[in-house]
Amino acid sequence: MQYRLKTLLCLVRNNSITFQLRNTMADYQHQLPKVVFVLGGPGAGKGTQCANIVKEFDFLHLSAGDLLREERKKPDSKYGQLIEDCIKRSKIVPVEITLNLIRIAMAQSGKDKFLIDGFPRNKDNLDGWNLIMGKDVNLLFVLFFNCSTETCIERCMKRGAEGSGRADDTSDVIQKRIQTYLNESLPIVQHYENSGLVRKIDASRSADEVFEDVKQLFQSIKDEQEIHPSSN
Repeated sequence: MQYRLKTLLCLVRNNSITFQLRNTMADYQHQLPKVVFVLGGPGAGKGTQCANIVKEFDFLHLSAGDLLREERKKPDSKYGQLIEDCIKRSKIVPVEITLNLIRIAMAQSGKDKFLIDGFPRNKDNLDGWNLIMGKDVNLLFVLFFNCSTETCIERCMKRGAEGSGRADDTSDVIQKRIQTYLNESLPIVQHYENSGLVRKIDASRSADEVFEDVKQLFQSIKDEQEIHPSSN
């Protein structure tokens, strides 16, 4: 009997320690900056929806593409020409450059909720993120705007015709971007889908219809945060 009591006490203590560790890890996760990756083909509407999310849910939108374009314009940037060449050739910029720009933007923002748009775009991006930043953030999920290649091309061409001013909104470049997306970015979505982290949205509809689905998704995050507020 005494042996059984000791065994039972041991189990209770161990379960208590396990429970405390789980709570500690949960608290730690809630204190980390919260990140949502936003992925989808060129013209899928990522930027439009991110702007809506920012207004409604107080996330900070960090577009990997915009950060790179801004860096390219700086006259004293040591990466400017490399970024320009990558964009024109529809190549993915080295992950070290993109991650450095994202990290700086996050640190300077004073925010703790981030939409990272257009990243990670390939396995190199994914491996770099996991190595350099993966443990320093709480990745909530991957928001994937799904629409057909035809719709993506049509939207990009329309954007270019309306004077977007983007070097990558021309016919030849769009075709290259689509191939890069299919060959390199879609496998990243599939990787996260296997981990149960992808939230897929049908992006073929109007922006307002798409945002109705997006709102439901982010409202659930907001409700969760009200139950478990961050101590930051």
